[in-house]
Amino acid sequence: MIVYFLSERKKAQFKSAWREIPLYADWRKEEFQTVNLTLDAATAHPALFLSEEGRRVTWQEPCQELPSCPERFVSIPCVLGQLHVSSERYFWEVEVQDTHSWDLGVCRNNVARKGRVTVSPQNGFWAIRLYDGEYWGLTSPETSLTLKEKLCRVGVFVDYKAGDVSFYNMTDGSHIYTFSKQAFYGGLRPLFRLWSSDSGPLTIVQVD
Repeated sequence: MIVYFLSERKKAQFKSAWREIPLYADWRKEEFQTVNLTLDAATAHPALFLSEEGRRVTWQEPCQELPSCPERFVSIPCVLGQLHVSSERYFWEVEVQDTHSWDLGVCRNNVARKGRVTVSPQNGFWAIRLYDGEYWGLTSPETSLTLKEKLCRVGVFVDYKAGDVSFYNMTDGSHIYTFSKQAFYGGLRPLFRLWSSDSGPLTIVQVD
């Protein structure tokens, strides 16, 4: 039993160390299903405008007058991706180089859209943030992230069965942050958030 425990601990240590190695993300992509993700207009906050092809979101004022529906975010300026994750491993990339403040990640399909909403795992969100020039893992309390360079393209890796959500800098393949061994309890959706009209756009990278 002791030998088994040490073996499992070693495995966890090796797995953690591998995440830190540059270009690990390129290798890991082979294990994940890449999706041609688009945004779900029915979930978009009224301040968020989607491109015609549904891959780009920007903040524009004044807000749109949109039909009320239970899926739409009202209190925080978010939009979800069309993908519903309840098994398997999925991966997508997002261009963030011209964006100054954002949240990226996943959330449960049934997260609160109205009222006071804090983006954290306790509330069904697993995400990272850029705000005021600083990067954060949205734990509770938040985790400050020290990165070598400004992010231009972020890879989001979701392993539903393992309970992992990982983020990588797809420019150099370096690891950004991982939520490990999480209890998801239901389907997950890709999450995109802008903070203000000067945030800039978020663009989903199309798969060839």
